[in-house]
Amino acid sequence: MEVKQKGFAKKLSDIPNLAWLLLSLVLAFALWNLLAVMPQTSLVFASPGQIVQAFFKEVNMGVMWENIGISLFRVLAGFALGFIFAIPVAFLMGWYKIFKNLVEPWIQFIRNIPPIAYIPLVIAGVGVDEKAKVVVIFIATFLVMVISIYQGVRNVDETLIKAARILGATNKDIFLKVVVPASTPFILVGMRLGLSAALTTLVAAEMTGASSGLGMMIMAAGQYFDMAVVLLGIIFIGIIGLIFEKIMKFLERRLTGWQETHVQ
Repeated sequence: MEVKQKGFAKKLSDIPNLAWLLLSLVLAFALWNLLAVMPQTSLVFASPGQIVQAFFKEVNMGVMWENIGISLFRVLAGFALGFIFAIPVAFLMGWYKIFKNLVEPWIQFIRNIPPIAYIPLVIAGVGVDEKAKVVVIFIATFLVMVISIYQGVRNVDETLIKAARILGATNKDIFLKVVVPASTPFILVGMRLGLSAALTTLVAAEMTGASSGLGMMIMAAGQYFDMAVVLLGIIFIGIIGLIFEKIMKFLERRLTGWQETHVQ
């Protein structure tokens, strides 16, 4: 019996990943259609056909691509600002103990507060224009990235630093040629988490008086119980997230190819 189980497990492991993906999509599509026709769930789960119709309706109205474009701008702008500020703060925390002791407690405190809680403060401070949406996303991405990057700086192998000092390296050389390269994997992980945080905060950010965007589209459709449009917006946010994930994995392979990888 044990030999048969091992043989069966081996056969499953030999199935190509593409086949598993297709099977997963087929099963998900079947479950989706089932939920769309069941009386208990049909009010929540619009059918795939209804969502396709909603997509073409939004496209014909000329708002679909506009909503996607403005949401992408807000996500990328907030993420870029978060990354720009997270890098120096994280490295200063990891490099200087005094700076870490002063700053880390506040970062740990603030990161436990959901970004949506800052919306009234953001509106009062910068109004309800595009800056408000970008600021809310910036807060979420900065807090996620600064912690991840700081962990990378703090966990740099002390042996590498000592070896560099023995060879006569200056603090500048150690920082640029030892600490930064060794922290690169954590920087990329922080970027992945930051992009994810930006997307998950998008709907909250667009609560600050947005007139367009995927989050606004979802909220407006929800008020009229138009579940097809709600699901359409959710699906597009998920697609954008998958694209970001693929891009970050590509960058990881290119920039951290020197690392040993044991798990595919």
